[in-house]
Amino acid sequence: MLVNWQDPKHVYIVCGKTDLRKGIDGLAIVVQENYGLGLFDDSLFLFCGNRNVSTP
Repeated sequence: MLVNWQDPKHVYIVCGKTDLRKGIDGLAIVVQENYGLGLFDDSLFLFCGNRNVSTP
């Protein structure tokens, strides 16, 4: 599958924390089942994870 990253038709930002340990297959299921979106319609999906950063 070739993806044109320079000019996607749609960009979706998934707000909130997403468990990125699901991997690409798990995130694809999230897109399809939770949002009803197609994976192959020249779209870009951005997920936010959770990172624990300690400040001094």
